[in-house]
Amino acid sequence: MTTTRIFYDAVAEDYAEMFAEELAGPRDGAVLADFAELVNRGGGGQVADLGCGPGRTTAHLASLGLDVFGLDLSGSMLEIARRENPDLPFRQGSMLELDIPDRTLAGAVSWYSSIHTPVDRLPSLFAEFHRVLAPGGHLLLAFQAGDHPLTLDRPFGHPVRLDFERRRPEAMAELLEAAGFALRSRTVREANPELGESSAQAFLTGRKTAAVL
Repeated sequence: MTTTRIFYDAVAEDYAEMFAEELAGPRDGAVLADFAELVNRGGGGQVADLGCGPGRTTAHLASLGLDVFGLDLSGSMLEIARRENPDLPFRQGSMLELDIPDRTLAGAVSWYSSIHTPVDRLPSLFAEFHRVLAPGGHLLLAFQAGDHPLTLDRPFGHPVRLDFERRRPEAMAELLEAAGFALRSRTVREANPELGESSAQAFLTGRKTAAVL
């Protein structure tokens, strides 16, 4: 967590500028719209954007009518999120140790934020997501698909380094099901080089249905 926080604190402004249009693609927007529809159809309630970065996804979810707040490890990312979205709430914290009461959220989004979690910690991460969701609550998980990590060394000239883990969608789906989620949808799209992508992108939506095994 410390390595991840230091990395994003260093690159926050450059990252926010580079990925200013990250939600411009129609397929990504459709995934978020489908998630918002599921939450609203279930009666609505509070949604957490976990690992929100500069708050772009948080703001997009709010524009879809969701009662959403953002959470991130990086104080520098949160400064940008609050500056660009002064009407939305943001807080600092770790996804692995959420300061959120049990069974209180209608939805949770992990938009490319699980990619720095070691594979052996993923069951704990998904158990934490399950804990904070109310029965019937929905989880949206976005990540890069693949078998080998991408390592960024000195991005934008900053003296930091971080691994970006790529995962197999079927393996992530199995972990979600083991954590007590029923898989609702699985979408994989090809990489968009215009957005700096070098691998396919995967999106899983699950519904909390059972106790953690």
